[in-house]
Amino acid sequence: MRQSSRVLLASLLLICAKASADDLSAEALLQQMQSAVSHQNFELSMVKARQGRLEPIRFSHGVIDGKEIAHLSYLDGKTVEYLQRQNEYTFFENTHEPYTLKGARFPGVWSSLVKMPLPRVLESYDPVLAGRSRVAGLVAQVVRLVPKEADKYGFVLWVDEQSHLLLRVDMVDREGNLVEQVLGVDLDRQSTPAPWLVTLANSKLPEALALEDAYPTPQQSLSWHLTWLPGGFKVLSQDRHQLVSTSQPVDYMMLSDGLVDLSVYVSRVDPKQAVRQQLIRQGATSLVSYVNEVGVEITVVGEVPAETAKRIAESVQPLARNEAVQ
Repeated sequence: MRQSSRVLLASLLLICAKASADDLSAEALLQQMQSAVSHQNFELSMVKARQGRLEPIRFSHGVIDGKEIAHLSYLDGKTVEYLQRQNEYTFFENTHEPYTLKGARFPGVWSSLVKMPLPRVLESYDPVLAGRSRVAGLVAQVVRLVPKEADKYGFVLWVDEQSHLLLRVDMVDREGNLVEQVLGVDLDRQSTPAPWLVTLANSKLPEALALEDAYPTPQQSLSWHLTWLPGGFKVLSQDRHQLVSTSQPVDYMMLSDGLVDLSVYVSRVDPKQAVRQQLIRQGATSLVSYVNEVGVEITVVGEVPAETAKRIAESVQPLARNEAVQ
């Protein structure tokens, strides 16, 4: 009898939710989602799933005196944490000392979606209402972000009907197959910020560095360019630097369509010793590397299909001499 009551209650919630959300467009729901995550006190426990590997994640958010504070932590393995205070983001990663950047964002598809520049993203993705479902025991509105071109992954979002918070994200390929997933398992909405978030809001952190200081500006000109990119992608940064792991000098270019970031590396290698072609996939992230006939290694890394990453790498061409001088 108790189980039947729960099923009946869930059905009634779905019917009421349908009546309350019929007038909202997919774009309006996405706008609600982005506003909700900035104005509520809550803690959302999630599981990130890719290639059979599960990573538990916890996102905590509070508003203190009208100012945002958020904390994202990976709960297994080595300690990896991120802290947001307004527009300043502090990165606590085990590979280097903590640092703070202004105007950054947390890593991961969930964080990218709740902070994406929506008008720009909708230039290359179509928002589509896809019905209702339940996630973590809550009724959710389902919205698809369908890429206008087939060279990107699509996104399926589950947005809580009551709080408008993002509960689940699926990244899918052009056939609709699941590539990567972030699944909410428990949402705890709070009337006031958690006390430990209040403590973090007043803690001393590394001095914030502006993004334009983190990435050299004016940008360094490179002797090559990309002759093809998926729709919506623009160059955010380009420079020359040394890789921390090998001290090898590389040309570097960062690209984004507002939702997905891509990195392109170009360097000189010995074509007789280097691996001619390499493909590594981890969930939605592809790494494609190949060495051309003149000993230039081109590597593309990002959350795009491997075929797209390969096409970007193959589009690298040297600038004409007069272009390179400018």
